[in-house]
Amino acid sequence: MQRRKLFAVAVASVLATGGLAACGDSPNANNANNANKSSVDFLKIGMPNGTQTENHNPFAGTSSANALGYKWMIYEPLTQWNPVRPAEPAIPWLASAVKWADDYKSAEVTVRDNATWSDGQKLTADDVAYTFTLLKGNEALNQNAIPFDQITVAGNVVKVTFKTPQFVNQNKIMASTPIVPKHVWEKISDPATDVNKNPIGSGPYTLKSFTQAGVTLSVRTEGYWQNLPAVKELRYVSYADNNAQGTALANGDAEWSFVFLPNPKATFIDKDPAHHKVWAPGVLGIHGLYINTTIKPFDDVKLRQAMNMVINRTDIFNQAEAAYFHPEIKSVTGLPPGAGDAFIAPEYKGKEFSNDVAGAKALLQSAGYKLNGKTLTDPSGKPVKIKLSDPAPWSDYQTSLEIIKSNFAEIGIEATVEKPNQDVWDKNVQTGAFEASMRWTNGGATPYDIYQTVMDGDLLKPIGTAAQQGNFGRFKSPEATAALTAYKNATSDEARTTAMNQIQKVFVEQAPMFPVGADNVGAAYSDKNWTGWPTDADPYSGAQPTQPYVSLIISKLKPANS
Repeated sequence: MQRRKLFAVAVASVLATGGLAACGDSPNANNANNANKSSVDFLKIGMPNGTQTENHNPFAGTSSANALGYKWMIYEPLTQWNPVRPAEPAIPWLASAVKWADDYKSAEVTVRDNATWSDGQKLTADDVAYTFTLLKGNEALNQNAIPFDQITVAGNVVKVTFKTPQFVNQNKIMASTPIVPKHVWEKISDPATDVNKNPIGSGPYTLKSFTQAGVTLSVRTEGYWQNLPAVKELRYVSYADNNAQGTALANGDAEWSFVFLPNPKATFIDKDPAHHKVWAPGVLGIHGLYINTTIKPFDDVKLRQAMNMVINRTDIFNQAEAAYFHPEIKSVTGLPPGAGDAFIAPEYKGKEFSNDVAGAKALLQSAGYKLNGKTLTDPSGKPVKIKLSDPAPWSDYQTSLEIIKSNFAEIGIEATVEKPNQDVWDKNVQTGAFEASMRWTNGGATPYDIYQTVMDGDLLKPIGTAAQQGNFGRFKSPEATAALTAYKNATSDEARTTAMNQIQKVFVEQAPMFPVGADNVGAAYSDKNWTGWPTDADPYSGAQPTQPYVSLIISKLKPANS
């Protein structure tokens, strides 16, 4: 599906939905009126991410700013992109316009002329160019591995060229890159590790305090390029786990979170039915069981196919995901219902997963496996055993693994569940020191990101070397890699469709990862004090408090009694 290549500020339409302010000499003119409409002028945000160490570096994946999401309240992207409606054009933000070349190998970014940094200095095209140059020269910062080439400035326009077409990465570049001030960051010796103690950003909030108890941001008093939010203070807390976060939501200690709730109606919604809401829209990203294809006998495609055939996805959806959190994957392509329907290859239309234990047994027998009582042995006579691994606090994943364990037992595979802490688990997955693990994929405006995360040979690393971007299962398929490359380099919808069909064929036939549920970008929240949240009726963005679109959400929130 082709995204529109050119967008510009559409003031009338955005104003109609409560977004950007109209042009004028004083963009903060109505702030005083907003401040007097509610007795509560703060918003309490929580995430179940455990103890945080102070680190406000917007580029560091493990920083507290990333873990809690407050980096996007301090720093801003050039555009705002809505993953719930991926085909819609992006909304101008720090850029007033972005124009992509037909081949997606270059883009012209027009930087708005009324934005300032929180220290009072003007935001310019030089800052945008510097940010891109910073990523280009630092592999650790360029987490999406964007192949930047030339970056030039002419007035308020930044022209960026790339070594390869960037159709699949356009939103990662424009809507997921935090723009930083050149006059601050050019003085930092190591941008990848600096904790950025005094963050200076273009966003509507500044850092007020950081303690072990939480992080507090204060709304800017002046200089923001559009009307300041009605919410004057953001109070972040990082809770120990899902249970602690759920309790905080239920009793009102937190008003906004992205967390799995085992029984959302009883544990959260019914505590305040008038105000407690859960919204979980599915998007083009999935969760599933990654298999380390370098470990015997799981390098055998027939064994992987059989394992994939017996996973009870409906049980996982109802029991592990509380029938809402990760919508069940039904298509054999692994594409999520709704968001992925338009991309399914013709040969897989209507073909869905089913629990086919008998079919799996027959397939294994034909491939030389034997079921001796309750034990499956491989063609060499060795019992088939597998270790399933995920961090203990991730309760939905743990329940999923227990279901999968029992599913595998039906065909004689003995599975054990391991529960390393998150840091150990993450290192193990990246370095290939695992046998099977539930994990998510990247997501985007097309299924490319899903399949690339699982199968791209360009991301393949030797066992022991961290694979940060994907292909954690070390899956080798020249066909998949060639089709993925063809898709991202295509210059027409027809060429992209041909490549996508081939990508799906490899995914279905080779079973490098067993898809289970769709990703969601929703939230649990309360509208007791603040209204204007995205909903099914108005899905203007995702709702996770850690994502780039949070400043768009905050711009739309209004006091409940206004």
